[in-house]
Amino acid sequence: MNSFKLKKLPVEKDIETKKILKKLSTAHRALAELKGVATSIPNESILINTLGLQEAKDSSAIENIITTHDDLYKAELNANEIKSINTKEVHNYIEALKKGFGLISKNKLITNTIIVEIQSMLENNNAGFRKVPGTTLKNSSTGETIYTPPQDISEINDLMANLGVFINDNEFSELDPLIKMAIIHYQFESIHPFYDGNGRTGRIINVLYLVTQDLLNLPILYLSKYIISKKGEYYKLLQEVRDKDEWENWILFMLEAVEETSKDTILVIEKIKNLFLEYKHRIRNDYKFYSQDLLNNLFKHPYTKIEFLEQDLGVSRITAATYLNKLADDGLLRKEKLGTANYYVNYRLFEILSK
Repeated sequence: MNSFKLKKLPVEKDIETKKILKKLSTAHRALAELKGVATSIPNESILINTLGLQEAKDSSAIENIITTHDDLYKAELNANEIKSINTKEVHNYIEALKKGFGLISKNKLITNTIIVEIQSMLENNNAGFRKVPGTTLKNSSTGETIYTPPQDISEINDLMANLGVFINDNEFSELDPLIKMAIIHYQFESIHPFYDGNGRTGRIINVLYLVTQDLLNLPILYLSKYIISKKGEYYKLLQEVRDKDEWENWILFMLEAVEETSKDTILVIEKIKNLFLEYKHRIRNDYKFYSQDLLNNLFKHPYTKIEFLEQDLGVSRITAATYLNKLADDGLLRKEKLGTANYYVNYRLFEILSK
């Protein structure tokens, strides 16, 4: 395993095979449909919050960091009082994702500085790239070392600088962006530049890269659920690129992930949109206090509370409580207790997101 030396990009062999080009067209078609459907939700923070939390949960689960939807949404209510280590790590993930999206939005670049910032927020440390040798990737079942990534900090820096050019300079490689995303993910995971958080950082880079290439306007294509369903194959194909220079199956896997995840996400967004419109009509017809800000609040936060409504609507605490209690009394929300305080669950939205 130690004889393998990771090469710089671009990939030397011709990897645009007939199979890849055929799959590329269907993956692009599904992704373009997702980009269009996402515009049907009027407030972008609704999708970033709801789908981002789902991705945070799934991406962390790949690393055996397990939490529940209920714990996650409760954590949103009191972010400063999260007691569960796993829930805290998942909460860090959604914050890192939002931070990364904000950083790349202006210049559409994913620099190494931004990658380090994302990982720093994920792991809540400032360790940066690995400086001490000893990191290996092991088989979780047998404990056997299956891959030894670059050990020397100068080699890590050199490979990451090369990866940065590949990500950001489209003249450096004229490959299709979805093929490049698959290569970027392989290269980043193989460099394994950090002591911890490489998998989660790499999956954030995936979706941010699609935004930089204008294939999406929002970071809402999350491949973690697909990877969880085929976790063994995912790691096997990554290793086959290292061992056999077998690119075709790896790229096909990632293109299939893009296509299937796009289709699944479209269905979820359509369900959210339909529920959003139902609540809009009901609240607008039945309550004098209807506003777009109120509706956005109920869909941005599957679990909301009086303080959130105060902030979003600019109303008093008494007024916010009156609105929420009225909606709970009439069955649009479910009122729950958390300690001494109340919170309010958009339970139908919760059902869509938790299935």
